[in-house]
Amino acid sequence: MEQKEKITKRKGGRPRKAVRKEHVLALKCSLFEKKAISVKAKSVNLSVSEYLRQMALSGKVNTRVRVLPKEVLMLTARLNHISANLNQIARKRNGTEELKESERANLQAQSGELKELTDLIKSSLR
Repeated sequence: MEQKEKITKRKGGRPRKAVRKEHVLALKCSLFEKKAISVKAKSVNLSVSEYLRQMALSGKVNTRVRVLPKEVLMLTARLNHISANLNQIARKRNGTEELKESERANLQAQSGELKELTDLIKSSLR
């Protein structure tokens, strides 16, 4: 009998990285050193692992890491909230239930809000 290769379908999720970081290096330090390293890593917005990796490989840390402003984070949260609402409405609409008039109005208002947000984003990126 021939052995058939079993084809497995990927179920979505996060794409695999080209280079996986799966090897662990152990480092011993005092509690004071550990806290000092953590504070320095946090000051440049890196994890302790990334901070130590950059220091070991190049002797310096690239401080050009961009931090998103609070407004952008709030905008992202608002967009996530709106998309969750739209998802619920779409699921209901694609099922057997019909939308109520209030739900239709809510959908219309949220789609208008999304259009305004996208216009605002586009204008701020120019």
